[in-house]
Amino acid sequence: MKLINVKNIGGSLLGLMLLFGAVIMSGTTAQAQYWPNQDQYRRQRDYERAQRERERQIQIERERQRQEQDRYGTWDNRTWDNRNQDRNGRWDNNRGRRGRNWDGYGNYGGSYELRQTALNAGYNEGNKAGRNDRRSGRYDPTRSSAYRNANKDYNSRMGDRYAYQQYFRAAFENGYSDGYNGY
Repeated sequence: MKLINVKNIGGSLLGLMLLFGAVIMSGTTAQAQYWPNQDQYRRQRDYERAQRERERQIQIERERQRQEQDRYGTWDNRTWDNRNQDRNGRWDNNRGRRGRNWDGYGNYGGSYELRQTALNAGYNEGNKAGRNDRRSGRYDPTRSSAYRNANKDYNSRMGDRYAYQQYFRAAFENGYSDGYNGY
């Protein structure tokens, strides 16, 4: 009789260990099903981190441009502001000049014809939009479709469209403020 009891206990113990092993293995199998989702979350986290880094780099570049603009002066209502005065209050016409012709516009490349056409068209369109917005009491140069498109009088024979749009928008903003202020 003792042998039968030992066999029953041994069998029961073996059965319990088999059951315990099956429970452990099923838990790991269920956990393994979540790995693809964790990979998706990891990719999302990495994407968001990269996006934050890109925004930080853009902010650093904007701050650098603002500091450069503060150092060289800005064009405001057809006169250089007081950053172009020396310590004694005298005007220094050589300080703060930028661009090809020292007219306050940046140098985005392109031919002389491209630059002048874009500056003239942008200023005239901006002046017209500024006068119209002055009547409505709304100041927003970027609201204009001419500003967004920036392709008035553009011809592909002149050269790079992107450079044309940069010149056009810069001149548009100046013309807009002049038109809005009644100049």
